[in-house]
Amino acid sequence: MARTIILLMDSFGISSAFDADKYQDAGSDTLGHIADYFYKNGKPLQLPNLAKHGLQAAAELARGTKLVAGLGAEHEVGAYTYAEEVSRGKDTLSGHWEISGVPVDFDWGYFPKVPKAFPQELMDALIEQGNLPGVLGECHASGTEIIKELGEEHVKSGKPIVYTSADSVLQIAAHEEAFGLERLYDLCKLAYKLVAPYNIARVIARPFVGTCASDFKRTTNRHDYAVPAPQNTLLDNMLAAGGSVYAVGKIADIFAHRGITKHYAAGGIDKLADATIQAIKDAPDNTIVFTNFVDFDSSYGHRRDIQGYGDALEYFDGRLPEILSLLKEDDLCLITADHGNDPSWTGTDHTRERIPVLFFGAGVKKKELEPMHTFADIGATIADYMKLAPTFTGNKVNLF
Repeated sequence: MARTIILLMDSFGISSAFDADKYQDAGSDTLGHIADYFYKNGKPLQLPNLAKHGLQAAAELARGTKLVAGLGAEHEVGAYTYAEEVSRGKDTLSGHWEISGVPVDFDWGYFPKVPKAFPQELMDALIEQGNLPGVLGECHASGTEIIKELGEEHVKSGKPIVYTSADSVLQIAAHEEAFGLERLYDLCKLAYKLVAPYNIARVIARPFVGTCASDFKRTTNRHDYAVPAPQNTLLDNMLAAGGSVYAVGKIADIFAHRGITKHYAAGGIDKLADATIQAIKDAPDNTIVFTNFVDFDSSYGHRRDIQGYGDALEYFDGRLPEILSLLKEDDLCLITADHGNDPSWTGTDHTRERIPVLFFGAGVKKKELEPMHTFADIGATIADYMKLAPTFTGNKVNLF
């Protein structure tokens, strides 16, 4: 029986979405602006394996114009297009849920960008019920920067660092040793309950280590406490049909550990590639292997590191043949994303963009597909291939 391998490049947009102006993102283009930057610096971005599977063709279809320079190969394998998002947010949960057939048709709650971003009653409850001496931060911030700024005070005082972003999220950073990793997780579980009345999508534990501001470093022990999807997703349908879902990286957290058979924890694109290889090797027939390559987003997009993002893309492209060599004759593979995060853009937030949709393997024909007007068409297509119940919404496309 067949397997499906989903390689999701977190934040890898390929041009502004049709409604990007509503999000102040008109003109954003994660891939295009990275390619421009590399070209202007005398070293054109080279992604030959992704290009071979349709990335350049998909990007140029989405943009309506050519990239400034080619990515190193012509389209040779599989079907390609781009997809538009219909969910009301441009966040991780919305993108993943929509891909799995459940668009977000409601508004998430957000914390305002003011000096004291959180309601006082929320912080009071967190301090009292969490038995804390107080909290630090309470603002919109970059996770790495606020750890540098407040990490030493946190270690001395025992007060965790609480912050948010433009996403629907409350994040808590704490030192793994001085505060304790399990204590941080318990605090985030409490916070998850406390933010429910505010319709917040996620609470994220952000542990770090180090001795001082100059060497504080976040660890891979991050944990997301996410609201579960309101309808059954592609992953739920897979398990209901007697199949398996092997989740690599933060996929299990994103889906609130629902619809997951086995979880492979990993952080860093290299380790995520290694874990994906292991999951594919382990996966029996009738399995979806689903990896989120989070570092494109967390390490480069949010930090507006264009060079780092491009270097990471080239590294991923170099690992792709190793991953694809493990595909069996009936395996379907998808390369896609969940939103954009243009590292050349203002601020540190995600950008509302179209995403690449590259299907190959399992006899998929070499062709251009019609643009998808919802990410949910991706999940509907996989459900059809895996002979599952139809997803909550979305229309399948013909790959053959």
